[in-house]
Amino acid sequence: MNYSQELKELNCCILIPTYNNEKTLKRVIEGVLDYGDDVIVINDGSTDATTEILESFGEAITVIQHTRNRGKGKALRTGFKFAIDAGFRYALTIDSDGQHYPDDIPVFVNILKENPDALVMGARNMNQEGVPQKSSFGNKFSNFWYWVETGIKLPDTQTGFRVYPLKRLRYIPLWTTKFELEIEVIVKLAWLGAKVVTVPVRVKYDPEERVTHFRPFRDFTRISILNTFLVLFALIFRPLMIIRQLFSKEFWKKLINEIVKSEESSIRKASAVGIGLFMGIFPAWGFQMAIALVIAIALKLNKFIVLTASNISIPPMIPFIIYGSYLMGGIFVDHPADFFFSDGITVEDIYINFKQYLIGAVTLATVAGIAGFIITYPVLRILRKK
Repeated sequence: MNYSQELKELNCCILIPTYNNEKTLKRVIEGVLDYGDDVIVINDGSTDATTEILESFGEAITVIQHTRNRGKGKALRTGFKFAIDAGFRYALTIDSDGQHYPDDIPVFVNILKENPDALVMGARNMNQEGVPQKSSFGNKFSNFWYWVETGIKLPDTQTGFRVYPLKRLRYIPLWTTKFELEIEVIVKLAWLGAKVVTVPVRVKYDPEERVTHFRPFRDFTRISILNTFLVLFALIFRPLMIIRQLFSKEFWKKLINEIVKSEESSIRKASAVGIGLFMGIFPAWGFQMAIALVIAIALKLNKFIVLTASNISIPPMIPFIIYGSYLMGGIFVDHPADFFFSDGITVEDIYINFKQYLIGAVTLATVAGIAGFIITYPVLRILRKK
């Protein structure tokens, strides 16, 4: 198959950021040219033989020069801007240190045709022999924070072998300039609703030729600071992602599929709904879904249904849940508190109101959980018979 033509039809260019990788750069470019004609190399102020190597390819590639080293993130941002201005729809990125195999490009092409405008991430096997331990640890660290910030589990968030959907990327403000940009951009793409797809790719770590510019202490510090800000922003964007997912065809298709699964009984599925509703209202804000997941695993309930039901606490519902909990709590206390503090606020008022809310929240969560089970069970019995 002619993959150069396939990439042209997809309107996809190939970006190669590089800095002092003279040992591997030529081989990477030659390999990439076997699969694509629109190759853009960003020379990030290299001081070795990189310039001469790039000149040897003549007009076969497009070269963008940084007069000084500005960081991989800045090199990628330069490449993104060039690709967007040139009218490309996608940008496939590959590192120049030789760890990726250009022969894996067809895998990205095939996945992209099935998932238009998706973010496609190459997933390396970080457990194979020869992978530096610090790289494996750093990847697990990054994967965890990506899940916290987006709710999406990825096996490899630090891979440089990816395809970016430029239509979405053009509207994203990017802050960082070093290695942490590769985290920033995939988090923000997920927040904007980009579908994230992974494909397995091979990886090669040859200590004799590979040059890495990752500085563990300095770059981990940068990544940690970035994640701190992203977690704070996730308080806004994660609920928006959840709301968007609830209205997507894929979500309802998956939910229906989980409902009709024959391996699980209707009573267990209804229990999953009840537990999810209970945890969505239970006053453990910030930890509701995590606790719900632990309970689902412990009781061997359908995790997808439990987590879906626990999303009753999405932002538009939170004021109603809190106020409903407060009113419910008023039934069980001798002297219901004044929710609106019309006579001023004292420490005792805060204590009484909080106590009333806690009692009401636990009661409302219990009622909602039981009601969810009672309503769902007969409905599931009917639906699954059909």
